[in-house]
Amino acid sequence: RDKTRGRGRCNHCLYLVLILSGFVTLQIPRAKMKLALLASLFGAAAAFAPSTSQGARSLTALNEKSTALPFLEYPENLKGYVGDVGFDPFRFSDFVPMDFLREAELKHGRICMLAWTGFVAVDLGFRIFPLPEAYEGLTSVTAHDALVKQGAMGQLFLWMSVAEVISSVAVMQMLNEGSGRKPGDFGLDPVGFLKGKSEAEIEEMELKEITHCRLAMMAFSGVVTQAVLTQGPFPYV
Repeated sequence: RDKTRGRGRCNHCLYLVLILSGFVTLQIPRAKMKLALLASLFGAAAAFAPSTSQGARSLTALNEKSTALPFLEYPENLKGYVGDVGFDPFRFSDFVPMDFLREAELKHGRICMLAWTGFVAVDLGFRIFPLPEAYEGLTSVTAHDALVKQGAMGQLFLWMSVAEVISSVAVMQMLNEGSGRKPGDFGLDPVGFLKGKSEAEIEEMELKEITHCRLAMMAFSGVVTQAVLTQGPFPYV
């Protein structure tokens, strides 16, 4: 009897599989077939239905608009970062870690602040003495090719690459090991701007830095373009 019951159960399971596959339609009563089909449909629908909380979050994300670009949706991964105005038109934050993006933004901004100052200083006549003869009469625009020929640009590239490799260790630890390091934080505060400051005051200083970083990136692009177009001294008009 047990063997007969086991075989019967196996046969029922086989029939059900065949029914759902569309090969058998009349081997079992119609009522049972309808129940089986309804159950399969409900199961498939449930597999693709989001939970209530996820649906609420998705609806909120769709309704929220970017402050900087009101015609676009707000990139929700920017939330919580200093200087967030919802500006991410290409949605890099959807597939790149935000800590990495903030690290890159601060690094490029700091470089551009130094670069703008150095670029303008040369065209205002500032020099470091003794000045090699090959550098006499150069402007910020013409200095590049001259320094490539002299080998100075190669040395700059080498030492900057070394600094980049060393600094990348802290970045990898931040991204992969959860070191707790803030993006762009190298503990460099020789003047003590952040010493004894509250969290609100530190956040205000961070906002000032990221604002100046963004301005410097635009300013350096503009000053180089204008200097090349006019071939004149500062203010390149």
